[in-house]
Amino acid sequence: MNFKLWVKPFENLAKKDRFTISILWVAMVLAYWLITTAGEKKFFPTPLQVWQGFAALYSEGLVVHIGSSLWLCLQATVISIVVSLVIAYSYPIPLLRPLSRAMSQLRYLPLTGITFYLTILVTNARTMQVWVLVIFMSLYFITSLLAVIKDIPQEEIDHARSLKCNRWEILWEVIVKGRFDYVIDVLRQNLAITWMMLVTVESILVAAGGLGVLIKNSDKFMNHGRIFALQIVILLVGLSIDYTLNTTRKSLFRYSKFN
Repeated sequence: MNFKLWVKPFENLAKKDRFTISILWVAMVLAYWLITTAGEKKFFPTPLQVWQGFAALYSEGLVVHIGSSLWLCLQATVISIVVSLVIAYSYPIPLLRPLSRAMSQLRYLPLTGITFYLTILVTNARTMQVWVLVIFMSLYFITSLLAVIKDIPQEEIDHARSLKCNRWEILWEVIVKGRFDYVIDVLRQNLAITWMMLVTVESILVAAGGLGVLIKNSDKFMNHGRIFALQIVILLVGLSIDYTLNTTRKSLFRYSKFN
């Protein structure tokens, strides 16, 4: 094992070296955690407190709360994908182009401004949760999709024209079908933001449960072991979603540039 290769920029390491480096980093993080919890003044909860937090959360229905969060995220994601794709794919049409641009610019609108108007239009709290996530996710999803569309080389469009495709066929073949692997990758990136927002959004309706409600209740009682345990759960679930989407993309699009 050549350790000098580990510090060389742009070096392609073997799988064994990459695995060793990962284990080394995990060991350093665990060592730092144990060191910072060894003294009287603890910056993090101890491993025992975190384990007790896991046990308490599981007995209180952690799996059910995870299911509630995933269901909320799934509803918002499906609606957001449909809305975002329709608006983004309308960008090449001059009449509808201002709509996609305007929706992209609205991403600077704070969440407070969005919820204020939604409370006027929506009375059901669960529906409010879904639409806050839909709006939040769609604005960033549209922005990312527009960047993908604008980056399509002119040569691809010219190639489609040389094959006697009309304009609607170019839209379908080059932009819609030709960039669907990009759509899944954009979804991965934006879904991470949406998953992070769940903690805030789920506080709108405490009765519906969810990981955000568990964190809010734990924070209220200053139970740092439970909070740390929940952070780990949220991270692991988020990474599992990301891994699933990435694996699905690689399976469906084996020649994707992101492979």
